Amino acid sequence: MEEEFSYLILLADRIRDAVKETESFKLECLQVSKQVNRLSLMFRSVIRLSTNTTTANTNSNTNTNQSSFYERPVRRIISEVSKTLEKTLALVRKCRQGNCFFHFLTITSAADFRKIFILLDTSIGDLEWVLSVYDVNSLDSNGIVLSLPPIACNDPILSWVWSYIAVLHMPSLSHRVEAANQLASLAIDNDRNKKIIVEEGGIAPLLRLLKQGSSSPESQIAASNVLSNLATDRQRIRMIVSEHGAPIIVQVLNESTMSVQISVAKLVSRMAKNDHAAQEEFARENIIRPLVSVLSFDTFLDEAKTQPQKPTSFHSLVKINKDLQGGSGGGKSNVGICRSGTHNKYEKENVSPDVKLQLKINCAEALWMLSRESISNSRRITETKGLLCLAKIIEKETGDLQMNCLMTVMEITAAAEMNADLRRAAFKTNSPASKAVAEQLLTLIHQETSPSLQIPAIKSIGSLARTFHSRETRVIKPIVLQLGNMNLDVATEAAIALGKFACPENFLCAEHSKTIIEYGGVTPLLRLLRPGNDRAQIHGLFLLCYLALNVDSGEGLERARSALEGAARSSVLMQNYPSLRDLIPNAISHLAVYETGVYTLMQSYTI
Repeated sequence: MEEEFSYLILLADRIRDAVKETESFKLECLQVSKQVNRLSLMFRSVIRLSTNTTTANTNSNTNTNQSSFYERPVRRIISEVSKTLEKTLALVRKCRQGNCFFHFLTITSAADFRKIFILLDTSIGDLEWVLSVYDVNSLDSNGIVLSLPPIACNDPILSWVWSYIAVLHMPSLSHRVEAANQLASLAIDNDRNKKIIVEEGGIAPLLRLLKQGSSSPESQIAASNVLSNLATDRQRIRMIVSEHGAPIIVQVLNESTMSVQISVAKLVSRMAKNDHAAQEEFARENIIRPLVSVLSFDTFLDEAKTQPQKPTSFHSLVKINKDLQGGSGGGKSNVGICRSGTHNKYEKENVSPDVKLQLKINCAEALWMLSRESISNSRRITETKGLLCLAKIIEKETGDLQMNCLMTVMEITAAAEMNADLRRAAFKTNSPASKAVAEQLLTLIHQETSPSLQIPAIKSIGSLARTFHSRETRVIKPIVLQLGNMNLDVATEAAIALGKFACPENFLCAEHSKTIIEYGGVTPLLRLLRPGNDRAQIHGLFLLCYLALNVDSGEGLERARSALEGAARSSVLMQNYPSLRDLIPNAISHLAVYETGVYTLMQSYTI
């Protein structure tokens, strides 16, 4: 900055020296000299302002609200002023003694002077705006300067963004909060405003306000709100991450009050939803632990009382003591310890139940977005005993909190379906968390009437199809009942889930297929095959083919052959879904062989 301003001062000196040597347009040149002198004084004022700010920062490392100098608009203005002074110097030099082309350039030079006066006035106006914005004593009660510099007269949003970001670099916390709130309002309006805020360097001071405003929840909420409004695009999210935003956000989530945690959890959810790289970055900063900790607050407090006391050996006491001190766990978070710390922390806050509920809703949504299509994050949630916490909340809560926890479970089970290691580790048959999750999912499928709850519950059970033993027929019955649901989407999801039980990839497909038929699954399944909804028809055909191939007899299978033959005659289905081309003929052939065998056997008995 000083070097660039030094060049401007040098240009101003050259212009003044050239004015002294002029022989023509002396009055105009004297006017130019006055304007250039004014600019030169402004240059020095801006240099002093930036130097004092830099020196104050160097000497006050312990000041959490220290100011810094925002260079972005100044550099833009310096560039324009430099061009103006270069043009001015070239014009003034034409008026020096000995210019043989003077008489030919008189008219052009007069017009040029008028243009130069306008350009110099513009430069003066720009620098006046800089001094008004950066001089703390000139700010109003809100700390905002909304005057327009000439450089941004065609784009007032740019000057407002400059003003707000400049205030974010200043020491007054109340002014910074107001500037952040104004930026949040601008960011809501449209994507162009968001782009300007990011391009003009707004992310770094917002993160600094979020980190340093621990004494002021209002400032942290204001900063996180702006960042949430910006985090609707992958590129902008990666700008936040590149400014080391993830560790700052996780730290604030760990240490802040409930009101701040609500807005920060919303920010985490927004970033994780719109960028997979942000999911992984948050995971590396171990954000799962505080989210599960907050979510489990008041959830398991009565669980220990219901468990029977067991004899405790000396070695067990030692291990328990180490656990309580955080000495074991291999880096994995201990939910009990986190819950205790969270409980003690929140006891100091006098907050309403509505605030606690909103915090849990936002944390559950953040877990949902973090686990979405992420095997590693799903594994981390199960390692923190988050599954048991989610199951308890699904059981006891309603509304958005129950829905967000259910969607998180759906994402975890989808990850487990894709990854055998996660499936074996998190959904063991004898695992209390696995049993609790399955129990709540089946309850929702059986008792709920809302498709928004039934569909994710059915999907989750379908994803876990390979974890259930053949004797666990109670899992299949509620889903079979939903094949006849009046809501076609619910019935279709039931067919998809049952298809995962009956498909050849499932080792127990034959046993599960028998159970589906025994519970009367064929009759409602045939209704799904009616034309009108391709999705329902296709998944219904897959399930019917699996049942026909896995089971030789059963109620309703005699009608399956005609339904499959009708589908085989549909050229549209066969062309659009190649996987059915071989499956349907094989199922028809298997049913035909069985029926022929039965007919032959009946004839032998008759003879």
